[in-house]
Amino acid sequence: MSGHTTGSPRPGAGPGGPASPYDVVVVGSVNADLVVRVARRPAPGETVIGSELATHPGGKGANQAVAAARLGARVAILGRVGSDGHGEFLREALRADGVDLGHLIETPGPSGVALISVGSDGDNSIIVSPGANGRLSEDDIAAAEELLSSAPVVCLQLESPLATVVAAARAAGRVVFNLSPPAVVPDELLEACDPLVVNQHEAALLLGSRDTPERQARELLSLGPRSVVLTLGADGAIVADADDVTVVPSPRVEPVDTTGAGDAFTGALAWRLSQGDHLVAATSFAVRVGAASVRRHGAQSSYPRIGDLETL
Repeated sequence: MSGHTTGSPRPGAGPGGPASPYDVVVVGSVNADLVVRVARRPAPGETVIGSELATHPGGKGANQAVAAARLGARVAILGRVGSDGHGEFLREALRADGVDLGHLIETPGPSGVALISVGSDGDNSIIVSPGANGRLSEDDIAAAEELLSSAPVVCLQLESPLATVVAAARAAGRVVFNLSPPAVVPDELLEACDPLVVNQHEAALLLGSRDTPERQARELLSLGPRSVVLTLGADGAIVADADDVTVVPSPRVEPVDTTGAGDAFTGALAWRLSQGDHLVAATSFAVRVGAASVRRHGAQSSYPRIGDLETL
């Protein structure tokens, strides 16, 4: 079945439910990204001198929320931050971009942190300490059931406990699920997706093999999602539902930093779907947003506003 892929969910209301004050609700992680640049990453037992430590707001959930909000979406985030200094920093960053924090819960202890070392070649190594993100629970989902059921689109990723993500999918109307970080997930979660959003590496994990993008997209549909968006980086994306498989090209840009581009894409996609766009049209918009985001350094700091897309 094609689910909502050709339909038009009523903006501001979930399918058949009461009106929502939000276009998109994101359930997910909120992290402080601690970044050090190094000439080369150390070997085991070795110490190297790096740059000054830079702290940036991050986390896949927060990234997707900010990406949608900067484009004009009314966004709420359901997540947890710690009672430490990072928690207040992360709250302020989300508030500055207009994300509603009424469901961002403070948890005693540390916030989620990503420790990122960036080499001279631009490649990075990342260690994530989940902190408060690991305590987002099924009870939190139950307490926010009306928020989730009434939202036109709910965004999910996998930097929160899997049981919590599954519970959120059950409570939501339309689910946009980004299988990142990649992991094996239950059929129930895949069957809730409309669409499932994956890159080629994540698709290969689910399918157990690699193939052409078009074939991967068709095979992913056989796993149960109502629709699939397979992202291809600079080459755009593939959209698949029960009716068709469509190639969506991306504008050509000179990339500066690809960090967080997938989250920019997903946040943009979710917003356009909440406004009633067909999946192909929403994906076409989202690839432009993803392309715009790689023209600047950083994740959230690189995310465009509507006016930034005029040159693409």
